[in-house]
Amino acid sequence: MEYEKKTLPQYPAAMVNITNRCTLRCKHCFIFRDGNPNNPKEEMDTPALLAKLAKLQRRHGIQTMLWMGGEPLLRPDVLQGGVKLFVRNTITTNGTLAPIELPNCIYVISVDGPPEVNDAIRGKGSFRKVMDTLSRIPQNFASTVLCQCVVTKDNEDSLAELVKLLRPTRAEGLTFSFYVPCKVDTSSFTWGSLERRDQAVRQVMELKGKYPDFVWNKRRSLELMLSEKAKSVTSRCPSKEQVLPLYQEGKEFVMPYCCYGNDVDCDLCGAWVVFHLAAKLEEAGITRP
Repeated sequence: MEYEKKTLPQYPAAMVNITNRCTLRCKHCFIFRDGNPNNPKEEMDTPALLAKLAKLQRRHGIQTMLWMGGEPLLRPDVLQGGVKLFVRNTITTNGTLAPIELPNCIYVISVDGPPEVNDAIRGKGSFRKVMDTLSRIPQNFASTVLCQCVVTKDNEDSLAELVKLLRPTRAEGLTFSFYVPCKVDTSSFTWGSLERRDQAVRQVMELKGKYPDFVWNKRRSLELMLSEKAKSVTSRCPSKEQVLPLYQEGKEFVMPYCCYGNDVDCDLCGAWVVFHLAAKLEEAGITRP
């Protein structure tokens, strides 16, 4: 048994989709890319889901878990039991539901621009709901609270305004991730090339320089995202090597090729996790061919 464990691939982190149900229908969400989400009735019940996660934790040595959906706060019982299985936990939420206090936890609340820009992507009134949620989080709330913006071609000119709106709130910082297109993407969100995306990346780099404590992206991770460096990262994706993606399919977990789905254009990837990991590996002196 011990021999089997040692021969299994080890993952420092994993991300798990605990529900496809959501309170919003964001236009850039990969969960809804193929139409309606999975039938909520097909979700694993809480005891079964937690038992499977505990088994995977032991088999693969997972220390950090990213809890995602859909909207994971629709399943608070899963979160309350699940965070006990892992040393570190991050919960991604759309900000329409109040966070619950959990140990060893970071909340990442999604918001993609000032009101009119955000609401065009995430739905009418969604920006106000995020601000209301942030205003109700007590100062002594134990969990760290961050915001995250998905940068797209549509909202790239609104990033500085978003920072100004969020800095006075309860959010302790803001991270920027860049839209990950599918292989055939005709939406207005994609730049279509790394070179055209560079302008948006440089805008975030400027904001990092101006607000170094509030913008939590590593400067090096942003540098690696520029067109002259990006493919050297995505050609050997550090997320694929270090993060185990888990999605519910019926009563089991499936492990897709990529945490953003199997139809992504890896050459145009802008996922925060990919470039953050690449920067951390470089910082640690780990050479990647």
